[in-house]
Amino acid sequence: MNRPIPPYRWASPGDVNAFFGLALDNLADLVLAVSLLASVFGYPLEFALAHLVPGTAAGVVVGDLLFTWMAFRLARRTSRTDVTAMPLGLDTPSTFGMVFFVLGPAFMAALDSGMERETAARHAWHVGMCSIVASGMFKMACAFFAGSVRRIVPRAGLLGSLTAIALALITFLPLLEIFDSPIVGLVSMGIVLAALTARIPFPGRVPGALAALVVGGLLHVAGSSTGLLHADGTRAAFDPRAALWPVEWLAALRFQWLDAWPDTVKYLPIVIPFALGTVVGGIDCTESAAAAGDEYHTGTIIGVEAFSTIVAGACGGVIQTTPYIGHPAYKAMGGRAAYTLATAIVIGAAGLTGTFAYLYQAIPGPAILPILVFIGLEITAQSFHATPQRHYPAVAIACLPALAAMVTIQTDKLLAAGAKPSADLARELFSIRLLSSGFIVTSLVWAGLVAALIDRKLLQAAGWSLAAAGLTLFGIIHSPFADGRLFAPWTIGTLPPEAASRGPLELAAAYGLLALLFAGWHAWLGQRSSDPP
Repeated sequence: MNRPIPPYRWASPGDVNAFFGLALDNLADLVLAVSLLASVFGYPLEFALAHLVPGTAAGVVVGDLLFTWMAFRLARRTSRTDVTAMPLGLDTPSTFGMVFFVLGPAFMAALDSGMERETAARHAWHVGMCSIVASGMFKMACAFFAGSVRRIVPRAGLLGSLTAIALALITFLPLLEIFDSPIVGLVSMGIVLAALTARIPFPGRVPGALAALVVGGLLHVAGSSTGLLHADGTRAAFDPRAALWPVEWLAALRFQWLDAWPDTVKYLPIVIPFALGTVVGGIDCTESAAAAGDEYHTGTIIGVEAFSTIVAGACGGVIQTTPYIGHPAYKAMGGRAAYTLATAIVIGAAGLTGTFAYLYQAIPGPAILPILVFIGLEITAQSFHATPQRHYPAVAIACLPALAAMVTIQTDKLLAAGAKPSADLARELFSIRLLSSGFIVTSLVWAGLVAALIDRKLLQAAGWSLAAAGLTLFGIIHSPFADGRLFAPWTIGTLPPEAASRGPLELAAAYGLLALLFAGWHAWLGQRSSDPP
């Protein structure tokens, strides 16, 4: 007699914590993109709110709805009641990349060509849409090979690059804003660490994320009203009324943005590496979810993020979507599928009605960012737990390129502000840039190489070295340029002075020599083992 399939418990109290983490992260990325465009490049704020935001939100809605459906399907197939949906949201690195290397420069170039301000803004919008659609098409092609990559790359390689992002970026960068307002931030972080990391019940059984938000918000209101806390100047730059009921984004559905393809081509060497990074991240996320007990199909995960990215671009969005690496953390919270469904509803409502600016202004960053600290810690711990102990050094070395990326983010701000480093310091900063460029892929390759060495598989290590050489020749890793763009070995162009004797050709040669060394080493060991005693 067949046992009845237990119903999927798709909603649980843990979905509340997971929802706050996922939804607020997406809202923050939306506001971040608009504020950077307006404050750094003088992009028209009203235009950005009415044209860029709704389509960007549409991509999140489509992706999270599909991931919600996939959770139901996985629960039905496995007869499990504790399946957690894969989270999807806006890619934070791409937010910075699109603003500083695509949208902003395209807007300034249009102004320099004599276009009126709004015409230039529209042209940059069209370039951004073309870029996002191109990213989605590239990711869709990669979806067919994602499963093979997951089977070939050791778990230390996949989870190592995930740990790198979690520990060095997701955990660290929020601390900067937390310490900008420590009365709010540290108290909220203490609640998050106690309630979510240590899993100590908050009084009244209030969810930890909600408790941190409420307590931090009350401290923020009290401190601001009494003058103990400084005013947040970045939030004051927004006029939320300008975002209400946007309809201008519907012009994207006339597909006039396709005329911007010729002007978009020159930005593709910048855009594609970000797309590749999300593909690798998506593979990592699938492996991380599997380690946590939820076995999703890798190609389908990448296909969903590709499709939602294409939808975003076609609707006027300018930031690509990606699976978030917080699945283990959301599962630890007790999240199921309600949190992704609720995120789709809230982000859709906020983006399409224009109320997202009100939501973001009402929530102090230091009160909610500690959730990201928890997610980073949870992912790091889970990555080590799911990796064989002998491969711990491989996971650790994967963090180093991400540390370089963390430093580069801060040093680039100094350089943009006019800092002039000495020659010696400039060489050191260039070394950091080489390490940080394409850091997600570098982390994966280095972790795979070290794992192969630990397993005494020298031919595999040689293969990883050759892969690194090939990736370096095209700038996918170790790009010497500040914008991280790709290139062909025969069209590298003029290198910075600091690249003397360590440009792409020299770095690729170093990896190539390493491959020869490992191959020869393997042959020597084979000959030695075959020699008679």
